[in-house]
Amino acid sequence: MHPGIKLLCALAVLATLPVCGTGASAAPSGPVVRTADGPVRGVAGDGYRTFLGLPYAAPPVGELRWRPPRPVQRWTAVREATAKQADCAQNGLTFDGKAAPSGAEDCLYLNVTAPEPSSVRRPVLVFLHGGSFQNGTASYYDAQRLATQGGLVVVTLNYRLGVFGYYGLPGLSGSGTFGLQDQQAALRWVRRNAAAFGGDPANVTLAGQSSGGEAVCAQLTSPPARGLFDKAVLQSGSCRTSWPDQLFLPDIEAGSQFNPRSVVEDAGATLAASEKFGCGTGPRAAECMRGKDAYELLKATPGTGAQAFITPAYDTAVLPRHPADALAAGRAFRVPVLAGSTLDEHRSFTGIHELSNGPITAEDYARLLTAAFGPDAGRVQATYPASGYDSPGLAWAAVATDRIWACPMLETERQLAARMPVHGYEFAERDGPVFVPGYPFGAAHGSELPYLFDMAGLTEQAQPALAARMIASWARFAATGNPRAAGQEPWPPVRASDAGPAVRVFAAGRTGTVDAAADHHCGFWATVPR
Repeated sequence: MHPGIKLLCALAVLATLPVCGTGASAAPSGPVVRTADGPVRGVAGDGYRTFLGLPYAAPPVGELRWRPPRPVQRWTAVREATAKQADCAQNGLTFDGKAAPSGAEDCLYLNVTAPEPSSVRRPVLVFLHGGSFQNGTASYYDAQRLATQGGLVVVTLNYRLGVFGYYGLPGLSGSGTFGLQDQQAALRWVRRNAAAFGGDPANVTLAGQSSGGEAVCAQLTSPPARGLFDKAVLQSGSCRTSWPDQLFLPDIEAGSQFNPRSVVEDAGATLAASEKFGCGTGPRAAECMRGKDAYELLKATPGTGAQAFITPAYDTAVLPRHPADALAAGRAFRVPVLAGSTLDEHRSFTGIHELSNGPITAEDYARLLTAAFGPDAGRVQATYPASGYDSPGLAWAAVATDRIWACPMLETERQLAARMPVHGYEFAERDGPVFVPGYPFGAAHGSELPYLFDMAGLTEQAQPALAARMIASWARFAATGNPRAAGQEPWPPVRASDAGPAVRVFAAGRTGTVDAAADHHCGFWATVPR
């Protein structure tokens, strides 16, 4: 999920929805598992076990703020793992500094949902939540069906966000990459502990949605992540995601989800030297900033630009190059990849904008295109005429979907396919769960999530047969690297030479593949300067 999203938009991408209940209550007789750090007691469900709030790194507080994750202090008595821990400290979802910050710095915990014990080691799926690297939490994603129907051991995790995850200063080791380092620490925890939960530590899939998908793509190019996972799933987030002026939302400038270290460190030095914090720019600035109140740091870093510290930094040891450049140069780990988007990605954002601010008019549409594309605005409008859609707002959503999401994802798939097996998909169910009433969201950003995870108020609206088909595909991919489940029609891999690779379509009552590149005008977008 990307910058500039208002509170209701966060609802649209599932950022404020609580996870469904685990289906069982904690009891002293719950299942006990011995991890490498100590024994833990979880909760028994119907055909699965859940362990909540397991620490995978030491609390990054005090002197450990803005340092690489450190090992957990081990324990000997059984630790209760029956309740979620605090979300990572994050700004309010209005992104304007008016909503109170929430969460805590002591947040490096993960949850494990596993099938009942078996003599067979299960594939492991590690899922990274979205939230623009600024908000979100693992507790939104209840993985009981992935465990019981898919036979997977599922790990969801919290990682540092915003100013705590991506702050930088000249001379600060790890500038702009602490959240990515947390993800790597969690993956190392999984390698050490998967077997204790019935998982196969040699068969780990790293998956993520939105900024979580972008994080997965980044990890594919990160030298310290080598050997930490065996497959990757990118859902609605790629290394190539970017946007021109005012296309994401009218108040959002051109940008990308990654920034060079110099930009991050310049913003960090400005914040440290500001009148509010008074830490100067010398070698003691980091020490001074570590002494500042966490919520004061959050309140001082709202918004969407570099000053909000929501962009992982490259030109670093964690990301030597922009992930898109690394991908183009063939600097990605050679593992099987499952990648895709939703048919109407950007309706999550344009829809909430219209619900909050009134409908986009034809004049608004023309003005927004001019701001985004300058001399090419006329060509864009000819390709996406307002008269060809039910409203100018839906035309705007189609432009943003194709330019920001669909075509960059398909290009990512082709680049990866030059060196590794890749299967593509498009989630196209327009009659699924309703995020916010009153707008035709269709298959919007995040709309596939209730089909994979149990999400209160949404999964109940999801078509069960489609959900079962998706879970079977994700589980088969995690097990084998090929998402074609038993009884499903052929699913051809993406070929790097294909201008329009065939991708599997997921929608109720539909099967087979679609030429997503043609449907999203990717040939046209290749002619528009980025």
